[in-house]
Amino acid sequence: QLQLVESGGGLVQPGGSLRLACATSGFTLDYYAIGWFRQAPGKEREGVSCTSSSDGITYYADSVKGRFTISRDNAKNTVYLQMNSLKPEDTAVYYCAAERVAPIVTSVPCSESFFAYWGQGTQVTVSS
Repeated sequence: QLQLVESGGGLVQPGGSLRLACATSGFTLDYYAIGWFRQAPGKEREGVSCTSSSDGITYYADSVKGRFTISRDNAKNTVYLQMNSLKPEDTAVYYCAAERVAPIVTSVPCSESFFAYWGQGTQVTVSS
């Protein structure tokens, strides 16, 4: 039983902040790469941030670099996406995803096809 459940989405004004959480169960988070993706209306799903491990290489999309931060708490089996300085164009459904990787892997592609396990998504709306 491998599950990922996102939470923390909602309505926020431009310039505001949100922290998304992805609670995981059924696997050891230490051994999994984690990705955050989003899909806006009329657009394809895009990679926002991905990391292979706690001390691996972290990828951020250019559109969110400097504003978003991915992190994980392995003891709590939870992954976070801290989102600051939110813009209307950040409005989307946000998904977390996981894929098992070897400990020596330091980077992973932040692409939808790489990740096998997905959460249900949480809506983020940035509007005044």
